[in-house]
Amino acid sequence: MGSLGIQEMIIILVIALIIFGPKKMPEIGKSLGKGIAEFKKATNDLARTWEEEAGAENKKKESQSEKPEA
Repeated sequence: MGSLGIQEMIIILVIALIIFGPKKMPEIGKSLGKGIAEFKKATNDLARTWEEEAGAENKKKESQSEKPEA
């Protein structure tokens, strides 16, 4: 499955206009945009947390390997 082309986007837009009508489309677009923005924010937060945890683990391993064994 590839990305959507111009023809597919136009077909989807026409079907959405038929189903929801032109008055409802801006509201739907707005809520869809907010949903995508929230998803991106959550994804970025998860990636940042993952990297912080991995960095903490690496520092912990480095500090343990630097300690001389008695």
